[in-house]
Amino acid sequence: MRKFLAIVSTCIVALFLFSCAENNNATFKGEIANLDVPYILASHLSADTLAIDTIKTKTGKFKYTANVDTLTAFTFYFNDFNSSAVAFADKNQKIVIEGDAHLPDLIQITGNEINNDLSNFKTENEPLLKERAELFNNIKLDAQNNTNNGMLAENDKIARINSLNHDLIQKAEDYIKKNPAKIASVILINDFFKTSENPQALERVLSYLDGDAAETSLKAQLTAYSNRLKLSAEGAGMPYFRLIDTKKDTLTSNDFKGKYLVLSFLSATGEESRQDVKTLKKVYAQLNKDSVKFISVYIDSDIYPITTIENDSIPWVAVPEKKSWASDIVSAYNIRYVPYNILISPNSIIENRNIPAQEIEQMIKNNTK
Repeated sequence: MRKFLAIVSTCIVALFLFSCAENNNATFKGEIANLDVPYILASHLSADTLAIDTIKTKTGKFKYTANVDTLTAFTFYFNDFNSSAVAFADKNQKIVIEGDAHLPDLIQITGNEINNDLSNFKTENEPLLKERAELFNNIKLDAQNNTNNGMLAENDKIARINSLNHDLIQKAEDYIKKNPAKIASVILINDFFKTSENPQALERVLSYLDGDAAETSLKAQLTAYSNRLKLSAEGAGMPYFRLIDTKKDTLTSNDFKGKYLVLSFLSATGEESRQDVKTLKKVYAQLNKDSVKFISVYIDSDIYPITTIENDSIPWVAVPEKKSWASDIVSAYNIRYVPYNILISPNSIIENRNIPAQEIEQMIKNNTK
């Protein structure tokens, strides 16, 4: 799921940052270590169409030429979409890409000002980026082998990743404040602040931008996104929704006024969601059913209606969202991954976002004191 969201996010960067008009060549060459397959996939927008090319490699070395008419974002995918890197190229430019497919955040890309600036940021923050990448790889390996290959337990690894992300976000903000007119600053905002649960942080860093950076289409899109983010932030009024549950009954947000509402977004097949449901069941059993209601929205199933696993035994309302990630409620509540829990107060205010299931009962108790 995170891989899918990362691909979507990259496509959005390509779509809104730059546009195309006449044919010229941009050339890419480089060497990528730890390729598990003898090819790289490259994507970019060409005349409003997403073009995807397969680049053959030999011992990790490759060369690729594409027609562009203006500065264009290219995404290079390694090991069948398991990692990626974004490069920017204008007509007649020669771009060099070098690094490790297992450490995509450290891949060095040079050949013009934007790539050079972003690569310099990577170099300046290499220890943080490398440690984060190694933790991600370790967690992935643990999941594949059902083992723990590191000194830290998974929860400790996730806590450390969150700490590293916090440090990187601060480093990115410092860079943006010092370089408000650089296009690289807009890209760093998209990379580090768009996924933040704090709309004030995104609004703040956007206000730093000046000159060329402030005139980009990506900046305009991020501003619009920031304004939409506020509509479902903590402290905002509950956005309206209309849903059809597994019994074909219609329910709307107005049905839950005067009661706490736990709105959970889940996967029908994901292991994390299964574990979240088990915890939610324990929490639900401890709460007053007259004052607290639960809704679980399944948003990533290919099968409609959902008839698998946990939803049959959930003692509250389950909703199979037919449009999945394109559904109105996903957009209205700014859901980017699952599982994801939101607590809404009896007066229809969003009290807490992204709450761990095991903390919901205490959150409700704290809010009723």
